[in-house]
Amino acid sequence: MRIHILEPFFGESHKHWAKGYQHHSCHDVEIVALPGSYWKWRMMGGAVSMARKYWEGFFSVPDLWLASDMLDLATFLGLMRKQAERVPVVAYFHENQLTYPWSPHDEDPLIGRDLHYAFINYTTALAADMICFNSQWHRDVFLDALPNFLRRFPDRRERGLLEGLHRKAKVLPLGMELKALDTWRVARHGGAPVVLWNHRWEYDKGPEAFFQALFQLAEEGIAFRVVVLGEAFARTPAIFAKAREKLADRILHWGFVSSRQEYVQWLWRADLLPVTSQQDFFGISVLEAVWCGCRPLLPKRLAYVEHFPQPEFEPLFYENDEAFLPRLRQLLQQWHIDTQQHWPAKCRCAIAHYDWSVQAPAYDALWTTTYERK
Repeated sequence: MRIHILEPFFGESHKHWAKGYQHHSCHDVEIVALPGSYWKWRMMGGAVSMARKYWEGFFSVPDLWLASDMLDLATFLGLMRKQAERVPVVAYFHENQLTYPWSPHDEDPLIGRDLHYAFINYTTALAADMICFNSQWHRDVFLDALPNFLRRFPDRRERGLLEGLHRKAKVLPLGMELKALDTWRVARHGGAPVVLWNHRWEYDKGPEAFFQALFQLAEEGIAFRVVVLGEAFARTPAIFAKAREKLADRILHWGFVSSRQEYVQWLWRADLLPVTSQQDFFGISVLEAVWCGCRPLLPKRLAYVEHFPQPEFEPLFYENDEAFLPRLRQLLQQWHIDTQQHWPAKCRCAIAHYDWSVQAPAYDALWTTTYERK
């Protein structure tokens, strides 16, 4: 089967997912992409640019389109109606703009333009033959939010269409190169535990709560060291500059690393991954660190409980935001006596099925059984 991945925002996690599936699939997978920048413009204008690639003959029509949630699929299919009226389309939702928390610095919500991007996600779901979400939690929050979202419009809300979305919505986890992370395994530092941040430097990952907790624990004289990885953007929260100054004597590494090998080696050197995210539809950075032996401290929300089900993994979680600091303090104070050693093996077993060696055959079989022409 010839499959084209339509990705208007070919950056970081979207890129790794597309290239990973291309590499591991038994199908002929080609990636049709635009650069991973200007995400709002990609959602609005990417459909035109991608349709033009087909009009001008850069790509021939495939047997299946696998479209990212960043594509305005309804517009793309309208532009391609002459070339591809019978090609099945699967929409894959890495994230969605309906339930994604808005930055406090973004003006769009103030002028009502935040509805526009969510509505593109909605019409994309309507236009697709199948909708796949990277986690059950993601599927549920998106579908559950649609009725209230549609109430924000004056009339003709067409709520009767929502039942059809539920019928064609599936959960198809992200594939990951987990086993490949073992290639760059290095020894841990030993001594005081190494606390890791390996997420984007953005508000929705909860950096304020993360670093304020570390400031407090440092003032209490609790021993720990810090590794801060992840990508920074133009509007990096001010807490990062403050943390670099206040935690200077505890920092082993600070900042983005362009080398995949160096990034993974830092994951292997870290001991503890406290997570404060307010948004994570799947949690790639968390699962990569856990695979590399980091003991996670997770909020009991988002997709994390799905990855590490209760009650077996209850000790990995904190109940609410108020419980974060006490739990982190407890872990660090008891690090030298607490029995942490069994968690890395248990956690790896829990997430091993996300490796592409398992997920690629599942993807392939889903397309073949559903859409392959007899």
